Amino acid sequence: MTRPLTRLEQLLCCGTADDEAWQRAELVQLWREVGDEVAWRAAERNEVSSLVGAALQRVLPPAEIPGHWHEAVTTVTQRITLYLAELDRAAAALAVDGIQLVALKNSGIARGIYPHPGGCPMGDIDLLVDPRDFRRAHACLVRLGYEFDSRSPLGEKGLVEAEQSGGSEYRVKLQDGSFLWVELQWRPVAGRWIQPHQEPAAAELLRRSDSVPGTTVRLLCPVDNLLQVCLHTAKHSYVRAPGFRLHTDVDRIVRRCGIDWDEFIARVDALQVRVAVYFSLALAAELLRTPVPATALERLRPAGWKERAVRRSLASAGLFDPQARKWSKLGYIVFNLLLYDTAAGVWRAVFPSSEVMRRRYPVGPTWALPWWHARRLWELVWKRAKT
Repeated sequence: MTRPLTRLEQLLCCGTADDEAWQRAELVQLWREVGDEVAWRAAERNEVSSLVGAALQRVLPPAEIPGHWHEAVTTVTQRITLYLAELDRAAAALAVDGIQLVALKNSGIARGIYPHPGGCPMGDIDLLVDPRDFRRAHACLVRLGYEFDSRSPLGEKGLVEAEQSGGSEYRVKLQDGSFLWVELQWRPVAGRWIQPHQEPAAAELLRRSDSVPGTTVRLLCPVDNLLQVCLHTAKHSYVRAPGFRLHTDVDRIVRRCGIDWDEFIARVDALQVRVAVYFSLALAAELLRTPVPATALERLRPAGWKERAVRRSLASAGLFDPQARKWSKLGYIVFNLLLYDTAAGVWRAVFPSSEVMRRRYPVGPTWALPWWHARRLWELVWKRAKT
């Protein structure tokens, strides 16, 4: 951090951390000092009202907590319970076809790690399959009533294009009449600035994954799970929507899963994502007191000039209020380039290999590659959703 947290920010951090002892020691004092109305508005802006509400429920008698906190917890609990039931239904259907399914990010945390659905707000569920199973998984979801669609105006319009980009989106109607968005992925991160060679291979992740008792859903093993959420948090630039809430994913996996830190760092090094992962861990440690070993942080720490540059950029963008404007287009590009470990990594991000370009674009003859590189550069600057 480049400045001390305000009391309101301390409240948000205390109320969302997976640390009941901290909450019992400080949460009520912070809440009363800040005032309920201010605390509620901030929690709503940062999409963590059910997390703070659940924390208040753990440390105060129900009658002392204003009704909107109870309502937030109840609403999210009901919604996430429906989401998890749909996750189980999809996993069971895919299992009949011999397809393994891993629930990623908050979906996996809610299903296999964190036992309180009210503390797991999410807007969709993310499913990882082997790329060789992608088409069959798509067909299975369509048979279940999933509507192949996209939330983004820049989203992929056809199955071939969606498959090339790393995944597809679907909409499905739930028992209460609401709709759930589902992302089917064969790339575990598929970030705009994260290249395919910097992601763990889906087949390897599935091979190392763990079963979730009572379901056919699978969960990434602890090391893979932490690495995936760290990269996902970096994909969202640590502060872009859902922003601050992303750091709770890192916090819960570190606290509730045994992490072999030597193995974790070895995988980080193999993918050359030290800088991106360092800030995911460091911010969780600083904001939520996540017990990341100091030795692990020190081993991942980037050069001093780069750490200072990234922290200044994050401080300028703001670590809270994820819907606020964070960077100019140029500032956003510069920030993401800082997250690469080496100059070679920056070059490869801006000018991907011919193989990657051919998977992403209908390049055609080799002489057309420069035109497609020019088009991609234009999209990097002007289209945040596509590349």
